[in-house]
Amino acid sequence: MCAKVLVAEDDPRQAEVVRRYLVAEGHETLVVHDGRAALDEARRWQPGLLVLDVMMPRLDGLRVCRTLREESDVLVLMLTARAAEDDLLLGLELGADDYLTKPYSPRELMARVRTLLRRSSRPAPSPAGTRERRIGRVTVDPARHRVSVEDAEVECTRGEFAILAAMAGQPDRVFTRAQLLHHTRGIDRSSTERTIDMHVLNLRRKIETDPQRPVQLLTVYGVGYKLSAGPPTGDAS
Repeated sequence: MCAKVLVAEDDPRQAEVVRRYLVAEGHETLVVHDGRAALDEARRWQPGLLVLDVMMPRLDGLRVCRTLREESDVLVLMLTARAAEDDLLLGLELGADDYLTKPYSPRELMARVRTLLRRSSRPAPSPAGTRERRIGRVTVDPARHRVSVEDAEVECTRGEFAILAAMAGQPDRVFTRAQLLHHTRGIDRSSTERTIDMHVLNLRRKIETDPQRPVQLLTVYGVGYKLSAGPPTGDAS
């Protein structure tokens, strides 16, 4: 599918390469070279997808992503040279839909673009039921899009909530990464399954007492993840 794509990249040569690939696939493309321009054009032009470099002058990509996520549901594909786990987690925490670390090949970038646009064109699967579900210390309310831990509300991104709501609907079921990816934006078997791992790490920081020793959002090695009630209240973990 063709879309309006805004490219925010401060390297003119790299930006031109990306623009040519996008245009070749039929996308209407606009390029800017700093964060302030990215924010202004995203508001004015209303793109369907923003390809956003993190390190930019005037306003960095993280601040652009944070601001836009408060205003719109534009898809954000973040480009970063900082591959440290904390940097990637922060990008997803701020609402990025996917990320790609530099250096990258234009073909890989275009594969990510196609995946995001394809998934976004299909409605995400609804969580099993809309009633509130309490799993151990965690309560998920699909109707109000709300998550709380022992009655204290926790802020979750769209992707995090979709994952948690899917698992809360079927406690103790093991979900593969591909199945959880299906619940975030639709079905597509692409290389973005790593994004699920990042969402899970962020969720553990929010719902687990000790994220390094999770007792509810558990890894099933070689398969995926599951949400369990955890040990009885007061039991040592």
